Amino acid sequence: MARILIVEDEPDIALGLEEDLTRHGYEVAVARDGDAAVRQGRDQAWDVILLDVMLPYRDGFEVCRELRRGRVTTPIIMLTAKTQEAEKILGLELGADDYVTKPFSNNELRARITAVRRRFTQDEAGVFRFGDCEVDFDRAEIRRGGQPVDTTALELRLLGTLIRCRGRVLTRQQLIQQAWGPDTYIGDRVVDTHILHLRKKIEPVPARPQFLQSVRGIGYRFDG
Repeated sequence: MARILIVEDEPDIALGLEEDLTRHGYEVAVARDGDAAVRQGRDQAWDVILLDVMLPYRDGFEVCRELRRGRVTTPIIMLTAKTQEAEKILGLELGADDYVTKPFSNNELRARITAVRRRFTQDEAGVFRFGDCEVDFDRAEIRRGGQPVDTTALELRLLGTLIRCRGRVLTRQQLIQQAWGPDTYIGDRVVDTHILHLRKKIEPVPARPQFLQSVRGIGYRFDG
């Protein structure tokens, strides 16, 4: 189930979007001001962020800038009543992936969501390389030194989640939601165990990891 963060301070618009997207199978959360948007955008893993421009505390342009500075790569669709070309160009230059002008239909918005998710998935498809390892998402395979590594589907999903959010710290709960599934109830030690297994398969020296970094008291981060 794809996760979407709606950043919208107009209650009626936020509720309408939330109801429509939930009805079409998305998991949805709402942030109602710019500060909350930055906090939730950084602290949780999302598939798409719908970002209104006119927000309390800081506007959507500032939010977009902060998220991209924080190395958040989640696709962002900006929502605005502004129609000037300069405003659209600014949003795209700051790192937004698409721009929808109000009023818009829910059908159009869902189509835009599908399109940016498809582009994002295509960008990540293929082979991701780090050290002497290759993660082949098309073949669902990890190779080290050109040789396939015996890896479970769960380990591949876990590593893929960390790679997708590389540079960001993910909590164990975020990793559980993304790799195991949102309705999975397991303890933190299960995550730690799988990370240890992955380190043995991809790290030159597992006891001194270069790529799967522990962040004390929070979770894990992929550097590569």
